[in-house]
Amino acid sequence: MSSIAKSSAAAHEVARVYRMKTSDHLCPFGLKTLDLLRRKGYSVEDHPLTSRDAIESFKEEAGVETTPQVYLGDERVGGYEEVRAHLGLSVPGEQETSYRPVIAIFATALLIGLAVSWAASGSVLTARMPEYAIASAMVLLGLQKLQDVESFSTMFLNYDLLAQRHVPYGYLYPFAETLAGVLMLAGALTWLAAPLALFIGTVGAVSVFKAVYVDKRELKCACVGGNSNVPLGFVSLTENLVMVGMGLWMPLKALVA
Repeated sequence: MSSIAKSSAAAHEVARVYRMKTSDHLCPFGLKTLDLLRRKGYSVEDHPLTSRDAIESFKEEAGVETTPQVYLGDERVGGYEEVRAHLGLSVPGEQETSYRPVIAIFATALLIGLAVSWAASGSVLTARMPEYAIASAMVLLGLQKLQDVESFSTMFLNYDLLAQRHVPYGYLYPFAETLAGVLMLAGALTWLAAPLALFIGTVGAVSVFKAVYVDKRELKCACVGGNSNVPLGFVSLTENLVMVGMGLWMPLKALVA
């Protein structure tokens, strides 16, 4: 059935939702389920379960282990994810790969670059705007890794050639990337920031190229932290090459100026 046909059918269908709503806990998936069904045109009968006894009683009667639970007519559809699947919508899974985190970070970094350029010179399109954006991306990516250095280092060891030889490098990398980004954003201590970016970018580019294009391995990228589902590949290689470019550009610009 097409999404249009489903929407038309939904407008005449009643959905009963049983969800947890106690003084101690308001189930977020229950709220998401209510909102989704209403947006899809269902007439929703909301049945909040307001006590632990009511919740356990409902679970026992319905033969289920979790709430919320949704019924369309006499058919039990299930919880939030089952409702999404029933409506033909995507169901995010733990193993689902996505470039969304990387896109979000680079888009935000671009906006930061434009904002800093405007604040510094009164124009969004300046010669330094790309530098601001790239440096901001490095800081944001470093911050993602710093949230859980242990998980990052574990995932990083799957493909980084230097970390495989010297494990502590995997722990130092997030700090080096963040420091290089902050210094480049400030335009300070180029003698330190540029070699850092050049070094980690070069090692990273070689490691990603070997893992993906030589060894043909299918891996997750640690670029946005150790719990990400971003595929290792072109985006990861580009990120490292951009750092190499920044590492070369910053001292060259200082010499020419």
